[in-house]
Amino acid sequence: MESVRKKLQDELAALEDELHFKLPREIQKAREFGDLRENAEYKAALERQSIVQARIAQVRQRLGEVESIDISKLPTDRVAYGSTVVLYDIDTEEKITYRLVTSEESDPENGKISTVSPIGQALMGREEGDAVKVKTPKGFRNFEIYRLTTIHEGED
Repeated sequence: MESVRKKLQDELAALEDELHFKLPREIQKAREFGDLRENAEYKAALERQSIVQARIAQVRQRLGEVESIDISKLPTDRVAYGSTVVLYDIDTEEKITYRLVTSEESDPENGKISTVSPIGQALMGREEGDAVKVKTPKGFRNFEIYRLTTIHEGED
């Protein structure tokens, strides 16, 4: 969780540096070229300024959400953030292991899926032994929760 917080704080610092230092210099430099109506550099800098302001708002909101996660209030017997879930794929008869993480930590190739991904959403709140049907871009997949290890039992 700390790495997510750090990643968001680093992005926020870089965006604020761009907004308060880099972009004002670019805007000032573009103004020196004269006619602002025909000035592509000026228009591009203003557009980038708007994008950066919107992203700062998003990052601040996400940072607040991440900081409000109280690990002690996560369930000890159901799938939630930080759980490691071994799924039995009923159709392929294979076992797949996933760890549920935030969207910033998501790395499906390495078994880390976001709690807001289709599979992550379908698993949230479920228990060991539950059957889960998940709609994915490639169609429906049928799983059984073979084993569940919550964040309280595993490592953070």
